[in-house]
Amino acid sequence: MVDPQHGLPKWRRVLAVVAHPDDESFGLGALLDRFVAAGAQVRVLCLTRGEASTLGDIDGDLAEVRGAELRSAAAALGVGEATMCAHPDGGLSAVPPERLEADVIEQAHRVEPDGLLVFDPVAGVTGHEDHETASRAAIAAGERLGLPVLGWALPEDVGAILRAETGGGFAGHPRELLVEVPVDRSRQLEAVRCHATQAVPGSVLWRRLELLGDVEYVRLLVPGSVPSA
Repeated sequence: MVDPQHGLPKWRRVLAVVAHPDDESFGLGALLDRFVAAGAQVRVLCLTRGEASTLGDIDGDLAEVRGAELRSAAAALGVGEATMCAHPDGGLSAVPPERLEADVIEQAHRVEPDGLLVFDPVAGVTGHEDHETASRAAIAAGERLGLPVLGWALPEDVGAILRAETGGGFAGHPRELLVEVPVDRSRQLEAVRCHATQAVPGSVLWRRLELLGDVEYVRLLVPGSVPSA
């Protein structure tokens, strides 16, 4: 269960499942740092190589560059391993769901996590279809394996501000349905800087962090049947 005092379950091993290299830092970074600081072993499974990004002027193969950025960011966060699949960036919804689920299950068998950490599946938090698809694959895997799944989410008032200011598809939940997690963003920001091709000035990332301050929010998506303490 989620500890209402500290915000996160007492998992010893955590598998974060994301769609793109940078999601682990831009979205989950502060939470991953909290898990690591509590002594958990953290691994990341990224379902694409991020090759569809249109940000920046990249020399060389973008997928290779973003893979290197992911490895650097993972090290900054204290993540033990970051594994990348080669599903199409921007096209995860066209991949058979059972194939994505199988990737998560295979990684879970390797890592033997106490639980999975994902983006909230409602609009994938940001409105990006890949985020929602990745999360739903992880949720299906968690249900099959009996693993709890924790979702990173936004309060609905923060989502509304971001929608109004950016035109993006951000989604949130009433604060009473969420658990607050106090965070220190130092290591998250270090990891964000590793994604030099994506952390561009003016990115909505910076506005979201400004609105959230030193708090993140989560909700339990799948209770699971594996003890969390």
